[in-house]
Amino acid sequence: MQSRFNVTGMSCAACSAHVEKAVKQLKGIENVEVNLLTGSMTAHFNENILSDDDIINAVISAGYGASSAQNNQQTKQEKPDNDVKQMKFRICVSFVFLVILMYISMGHMIGVPLPSFLIGTENAVSFALTQFLLTLPVVIVNKKYYINGFKSLIHKAPAMDTLIAVGSSAALVYSIFALYQIGYGLGHNNTDLVNHYMHDLYFESAAMILTLVTLGKYLESKAKKQTTEAISKLMNLRPQTANVIRNNKETTIPIDDVVIGDIVVVRAGQSVPVDGVIVSGNAVLDESALTGESLPVDKTVNDTVISASISKGGYFTFKATKVGNDTTLSQMIKLVEDASASKAPIAKLADKVSSVFVPSVLCISFITFIVWLMLGKDFSFALSSAITVLVISCPCALGLATPVAIMVGTGVGAKNGVIFRSAEALEHLHSVNAVVLDKTGTITEGKPVVADIIPANGFTQKELLKLAYSLEVLSEHPLAQAVVNYCNDKNISSIKADNFETLSGKGITANIDNAFCVSGNIKLFNELGIQINENTELANQGKTPLYFAKDNKFIGVIAVADTVKPNSSFAVDALEKMGISVTMLTGDNKKTANAIANNVNIKNVIYEVMPQDKEKHIKTLQENGKTVAMIGDGINDAPALARADVGIAIGAGADIAIESADVVLMKSDLVDAVNAILLSKNVIRNIKQNLFWAFIYNCIGIPLAAGVFSPALRLTPMFGAAAMSLSSVCVVMNALRLNRFKPKTIKTNVKEDVKMKKTIKIEGMMCPRCSAHVKNALIKIDGVADAQVNHETGLAEITLDKDVSNDILSNAVTDAGYDVVEIL
Repeated sequence: MQSRFNVTGMSCAACSAHVEKAVKQLKGIENVEVNLLTGSMTAHFNENILSDDDIINAVISAGYGASSAQNNQQTKQEKPDNDVKQMKFRICVSFVFLVILMYISMGHMIGVPLPSFLIGTENAVSFALTQFLLTLPVVIVNKKYYINGFKSLIHKAPAMDTLIAVGSSAALVYSIFALYQIGYGLGHNNTDLVNHYMHDLYFESAAMILTLVTLGKYLESKAKKQTTEAISKLMNLRPQTANVIRNNKETTIPIDDVVIGDIVVVRAGQSVPVDGVIVSGNAVLDESALTGESLPVDKTVNDTVISASISKGGYFTFKATKVGNDTTLSQMIKLVEDASASKAPIAKLADKVSSVFVPSVLCISFITFIVWLMLGKDFSFALSSAITVLVISCPCALGLATPVAIMVGTGVGAKNGVIFRSAEALEHLHSVNAVVLDKTGTITEGKPVVADIIPANGFTQKELLKLAYSLEVLSEHPLAQAVVNYCNDKNISSIKADNFETLSGKGITANIDNAFCVSGNIKLFNELGIQINENTELANQGKTPLYFAKDNKFIGVIAVADTVKPNSSFAVDALEKMGISVTMLTGDNKKTANAIANNVNIKNVIYEVMPQDKEKHIKTLQENGKTVAMIGDGINDAPALARADVGIAIGAGADIAIESADVVLMKSDLVDAVNAILLSKNVIRNIKQNLFWAFIYNCIGIPLAAGVFSPALRLTPMFGAAAMSLSSVCVVMNALRLNRFKPKTIKTNVKEDVKMKKTIKIEGMMCPRCSAHVKNALIKIDGVADAQVNHETGLAEITLDKDVSNDILSNAVTDAGYDVVEIL
């Protein structure tokens, strides 16, 4: 049996490891996975031996909270939202009081004037008490560290919260002790005692520790929202209702009421609600959300349709074969949930040593106190030495070692177009040794363009383009749009076409200058008996050939392809040189996949894969010991992005892909993936340096604080706190060196043209032909690079490569027979 639980109180990898260990000790447990980021746990167990309550009690006994997971997605989303809000409130309160506290405690050192009631030996109690009162709000709003820290210490599972709690408590307790000593000194007219302890107040150290750590925790808590947002956006793809035929009558019902065997109706513009098989009609379906294929797919009777596909044209009915949780979309949602829950938490080095470090420091502090008493020193001296050990061992540098380097690293990444959505991603990316690439929109541009123009013998390229433009300008198919865009760029003029007809899955026909003209695939030409030789070379190159004929005479072929991005080959080569294996996964056919792979020198190619196969391939690589990064841009990549050790999304891709990923490449450039890995390696190296110096500092500082070299050399709590602050400064300065990181770049000589946009509101357009007439009139104008006209909205969106007056645009539309309402 499998059950999911929500676990509260975890703050670091040591916490999640302790929870996992506590549950694994139960008899009947088969497997358990704890996810620190989402605060969740999945347990596989023998229900005849264990129950959910037994597992919950085991977690509670370990010192953490647990409850059965709720299926309500809204509840899942509210928790990370509330965590972020609470953390933000704590930061605001902490910083406000810390600034005032630092002014009062440190102001006299730099000559800043203080209120008279805080100056002088006679006002020592006011000086100390004011600092104590300013520290209290910071301690209260961050009481969670004390609760979790001391609770984990009681349960013999010290973690980072324990270090924070012990360190800040040491500074706080000693400062309170100093406050009482000041009061005693004033009461007994002992000014030496007062002066001594006035400079032994470390309230600001306690507040500083809590404030800086809370800032780091705030940044981490924001990342916890990504999984629930990803799942929510996947669910939004599914329509809420479906049109079904029951008792020979079409009825609209909730999607959950659709049953296997129902006949479902889908019209142009609607989404397919469930999986099924077409029984009548035909359509062009956009399946990119699920298959990643950029081109719409022609569907007819007996073809399979999948949920969340969008009909681009046509009317059809299909028989439902998979409904509810069995649909392709529902399975994808489950994959994202499972993959996210199964991600192993990253154990930070500081957390690994905390189980030894904290009890060791406590023991050393206690031993120091006892030894000095046995050696005849007074109670004050012994206590001062013991407290100094705790103060100098304060985990400020240790706690800053990781988050400061990560904060600088994420800032450097952002400046270079690489967004890390979590600290774990930045830490984990350095160990990646396998990269899996989606094809469409990742390696390629993601949209079809004209790649080759091959006129037949006896015809010129211009004649072929003119015929092609005249035919394709009336079609709404993406392949036709690629031809139209190309002709617009080349200022090709069109000829009026009559009797236009679309042949689903084959091509189009029309009469041009009283001649029967055809555009389509080899299948249509064979049916019409037009003799041509199929261009297999284009297909082998991953291109889609469009054949053209006039009066049954072959005119030529135009090849359309999804072109490779300029930097893809360089990025693949750079990854290979770093010792990282590269694999391409795509839903495309073998020829197209191999053609693209050869173009960018990728040796490992998996083609004709569904989203489930992508996710399974990632899992297989992981089972073989690989640390995998998945790079994709589509909704279909979401499960694989979630399953991968590090998911990297192309910034121009779908929102769901971005939400499922750990890293986002804002410039949609694969070279940035290389930079992300290089930056991660630099950050991890920096973190290890920081941790090394933090530990060396403790190894040297603790013996000095304990008085091993006394009386020749002995540290007081004041010097201990100064040393602690210095170690933090060193850590921060070392982390700032990451700003020197230089990303890999490719210099090109391509100069981007500056384009201007204008929108024209037009009256009088009634059909697609009207749109075509207006478009033809506009693109003939010198300076108009492109025009997109829609008769339904009455708008013409035009792109200019130089300034064109509104009068010229208006006259062109008016001459075409239509009225201009406004030009924006």
